[in-house]
Amino acid sequence: MVLNKRIIRLTASFGLLFFSATIFAQQPADFVNPFIGTSNFGAAFPGPIAPRGMASISPFNVSGPQNRPLEKDSQWLSNPYVNENTFLTGFSQVNLSGVGCPELGVILLMPTTGEVEIDHLKYGSTYSNEVAKTAYYGLNIDKYNIKAEFTASKRVGVSKFTFPKGQSNVLLNLGVGLTNEEGAMIKVVSNTEIEGIRSVGSFCYNSPEEAYPVYFVAKFSKPADKFGVWKKPAKYNGVEAQWMGYNGKARMMENTIKTVVGDSIGSYFTYKFDKEETVEVKIGISYVSIENARENLAKEVGDKAFEAVYKETYNEWNEELSKIAVEGGSKDDKTIFYTALYHTLIHPNTLNDSNGEYPEIKRSKIGKTDGTRYTVFSLWDTYRNLHQLMSLVYPKQQSNMVKSMIQMYDENGWLPKWELNSTETFTMVGDPASIVIADTYLKGIRDFDVQKAYKAMLKGADQMENNPLRPGLKDYIEKGFLTTDSKGPVSTTQEYNISDYAISLLADALGKKADAKRFKARSLSYRKLFDKNLKLLRPRVANGNWYEPFDPNSGANFEENVGFIEGNAWQYNFMVLHDMNGLKKMMGGDKAFSSQLQKIFDSKQFDMANEPDIANPYLFNYVKGEEWKAQENVKRLVREYFQNIPKGLPGNDDTGTMSAWLVYSMMGIYPIVPGEPVYTITTPMFDKITIKLDPKYYKNERIVIEKESNTGGKINAIQLDGKPFNSYFISHENLVNGKTLKVIQN
Repeated sequence: MVLNKRIIRLTASFGLLFFSATIFAQQPADFVNPFIGTSNFGAAFPGPIAPRGMASISPFNVSGPQNRPLEKDSQWLSNPYVNENTFLTGFSQVNLSGVGCPELGVILLMPTTGEVEIDHLKYGSTYSNEVAKTAYYGLNIDKYNIKAEFTASKRVGVSKFTFPKGQSNVLLNLGVGLTNEEGAMIKVVSNTEIEGIRSVGSFCYNSPEEAYPVYFVAKFSKPADKFGVWKKPAKYNGVEAQWMGYNGKARMMENTIKTVVGDSIGSYFTYKFDKEETVEVKIGISYVSIENARENLAKEVGDKAFEAVYKETYNEWNEELSKIAVEGGSKDDKTIFYTALYHTLIHPNTLNDSNGEYPEIKRSKIGKTDGTRYTVFSLWDTYRNLHQLMSLVYPKQQSNMVKSMIQMYDENGWLPKWELNSTETFTMVGDPASIVIADTYLKGIRDFDVQKAYKAMLKGADQMENNPLRPGLKDYIEKGFLTTDSKGPVSTTQEYNISDYAISLLADALGKKADAKRFKARSLSYRKLFDKNLKLLRPRVANGNWYEPFDPNSGANFEENVGFIEGNAWQYNFMVLHDMNGLKKMMGGDKAFSSQLQKIFDSKQFDMANEPDIANPYLFNYVKGEEWKAQENVKRLVREYFQNIPKGLPGNDDTGTMSAWLVYSMMGIYPIVPGEPVYTITTPMFDKITIKLDPKYYKNERIVIEKESNTGGKINAIQLDGKPFNSYFISHENLVNGKTLKVIQN
């Protein structure tokens, strides 16, 4: 409650002068609250970013003992900003949203006054009057009485500092960051320009040898009166230390344009103002070269003023968010809905520069694209709902995402698993890219090389040796399941099953009937792990016996366990969405199925904060007469876990996956089977939802979902284009080729 009041008060304190759009009727972009997800480990950041932007700016408040316990060196923390923290050490220029491991959060800009201080724990400050809106973030830095404001274009972050009279400084610190990598280079080009490199990588502590550089160029709106660079080397403890007067001490190098390389390095620009003055800093980003960073800055922003960049990015966001228009519902409903949609449009984000260049996987060469090369594919999360949302509402983006995946196959011989800035991290389990590609094609988005994609899918599904996508594949093919010799054998078997089912659907659509039959059969092998006495899936050892001792509850709350990845037997029990009728039969029919499903909720085993069971509330739609339970559960979960407050996400947003769940749930439909173009229906939470359809991919201009309700009770009837629709499942084809889906409540 305190946080609620704080945001309302701080937002009001900045006034509405800057946000001229609010003078008129509120637009979708005006409902976005970037503070949502900045607490409760949601891992969102409140600073500005363009839709699918490369550059982003976040306040960095996770350094220093003042911020404990939510401090980056005190515990596992994957975000550059935590809402409840109070001590700021700068503003990072490249960031990830809603990920589970620390990475990026580097190139920290910080304005100060007085003598130059380079220790971030000494120059850091508390802050106040914090404001976050679409494409804009601002605050006051208490220690220096500086007003700091930020916006961004696709590849450029723009900062605006209003300094008081006296000596003022802008520090650019390359020694601090969220990443676990070290190493940087910096050079002052002139009294208005800095260029440099910061090394990042080792996401989730995987593939440290694949660390890579971020290049940048910073341009200042006013020439500095003085400038310099600093370097603080590590302390040497050898015999020679007795002669090294400079051992471990920071070196300040004034008015030099020489290149400085090291770990703890940075630069400072100093001004002497005789009255209040404003300095703008524009930082272009590239993953290819300093030259491309400079070109990105020139092409995208050039001499544009801060307000002009803000307006362009705000308008771009508003255009994207306006593709879904909602009517009815409260202001908070619209805020959590449009903020969720906003979060789904951050990742995957743009990797290529304005000239089309991007680093290929393995970084053996520079590639070039005429479209958009996307990056940050957290596919274990996003295969379940985010890409389905993109196919429906943003099909051109989704097409380019699939093309990006196929490019990755061209570059390193495999489809992506968890790709980050052209580094394959191999984080999590399964073969999720196959699901996304099949789902996209089956939804009618076919402007990509499906034959090459299919070849890549078969390689991942069939190559038993040296297969980084599917470890343990030999056991899976020969026995039908992974044994306890493999990591998370039950859940990984389920992931392979889901991928195989998607491949079978695509094979069938491509006329490859033998493959379709083979992969359909493979997709059902989870049944060998079903314990009919427990009515749960459980692990088997190499000889086929059940693993003992087995505790179905073990694995909750990310506890390590033998059978499952990030979950337990209860949370994974229904994650065979492609075979619900088969699961029902094994459980003993509708009644037993429903009872076991209800038990997950009653025993508090359901985990809204992680992916394996997020489809569970919809599964009551598979039991005739119990669809009302799906309606009640979805509504309850939305109200309980998604709110207009910083902790208003159930946990890590997983690059927009949890937000996509919310968007679909509030619209009253959900893509229930990954890879299969079908939605299940529940009660919309708005009176009317209008989804604009892309004419390049769909024949209709829009699809409307309406709710007709007198009492807000159970669904009594469903109509499609005014005619009775006697099912709680609707195909993608019927949905997009219809005009109005109406849900009528008692």
